[in-house]
Amino acid sequence: MAKFMSLAEAVASNVRDGDVVAMEGFTHLIPFAAGHEVIRQGRKGLTLVRMTPDLIYDQLIGMGAAAKLVFSWGGNPGVGSLHRMRDAVENGWPSPLELEEHSHAAMASAYEAGAANLPFAVFRGYKGVDLPKVNGNIRSVTCPYTGEVLATVPAIRPDAAIIHALRADRSGNVLIEGIVGVQKEAVLAAKRSIVTVEEIIDDFGSRSPNAVILPAWTVSAIALVPGGAFPSYAHGYYRRGNAFYKAWDAIARDRDTYLAWMRENVLAKGPDAFRQHVAKAA
Repeated sequence: MAKFMSLAEAVASNVRDGDVVAMEGFTHLIPFAAGHEVIRQGRKGLTLVRMTPDLIYDQLIGMGAAAKLVFSWGGNPGVGSLHRMRDAVENGWPSPLELEEHSHAAMASAYEAGAANLPFAVFRGYKGVDLPKVNGNIRSVTCPYTGEVLATVPAIRPDAAIIHALRADRSGNVLIEGIVGVQKEAVLAAKRSIVTVEEIIDDFGSRSPNAVILPAWTVSAIALVPGGAFPSYAHGYYRRGNAFYKAWDAIARDRDTYLAWMRENVLAKGPDAFRQHVAKAA
């Protein structure tokens, strides 16, 4: 059952060294503030899972938090490479990074299998591609009814799932609207979950047809963190900080420049570090 607590308390209670951690959000509602708190608390040896790792995973990898990345696309959207991720893979700095690459369809299916408490996902895919040659977790089964050969991947069942959402009510239910990725599936598949939210309200009121509500019993911890998704965006609250994504390319290219930025903007700050930028993007 969801408990309301500070972000620092939520991370301390639910994220441990060596955990499999999924931080999801598809362009929208990426949990940057929570990722920064994981960095501040010095977590190490994490297996980071995400369909589209971008800047927050670049930052986690560059601070030595990650031992492995399970993903289906990685990059700085619209800009280029993730330089800290490349440095870890190519040069082992600050520590070696193991990669397990999948397709989007495989990742979404794997989360759904985890949410359903199944050991693996079955789907039509990986036909005529090379990923199975480099990823031993991509296998196949023959349908006992039709004889069709289908692709399989292990279920994703994180130790901890972390997402950002728009609102929570005072009973601990969580509302997501706008672009919805696999946040629901990630939370349902995980042993523990943290949700940061823009606000806590008495009643959700009217909502759009695509709204997702996570019941309180699916969530471990809720932290009030306005601006917690910036520089990604939160539907109805603030726009995407495109300038930051562009600026990150230069920041992350050089190790010393990157470390200086992280010390000033993450390690020395708290969950409200980007709130001033959010006001400009609203």
